[in-house]
Amino acid sequence: MTANSAADQQATSTDARAISVLLYSNDRAVRDAVRLGVGDHPADDVVVERWMEVATPEIAVAEAKGGGYDVLVLDGESQPYGGMGVSRQLKNEIFQCPPIIVLTGRPVDGWLATWSLADLSVPRPLDPARLSAAVADLARR
Repeated sequence: MTANSAADQQATSTDARAISVLLYSNDRAVRDAVRLGVGDHPADDVVVERWMEVATPEIAVAEAKGGGYDVLVLDGESQPYGGMGVSRQLKNEIFQCPPIIVLTGRPVDGWLATWSLADLSVPRPLDPARLSAAVADLARR
């Protein structure tokens, strides 16, 4: 690595927006797919500094209300209480709620994500590029 490329890399990482992401799904495989799909650098200007994974709606709501998250990713297919219901609850209960991505079961379920007041939705099957773009987009808002 040359001195210039090291300096460029340093400048890029210091210019990047560091974010904290809350990820709710009762399914560990979904949480793993999201975390691995988005990675630590969803975009050149966005770095995920911290992931908080939760498996129950009660903990998701408590964590979101506690603050400190820049983006919330909620699994609309979680059981027994899905991410769409959690999204709607959070948007109605938290003043200046962080932006929310809801993972839907199918592409045609986008209208349900709209009902849930989510800022964006990503359908299954989960596409890492689409997940990364959604997280980066909401982090920039």
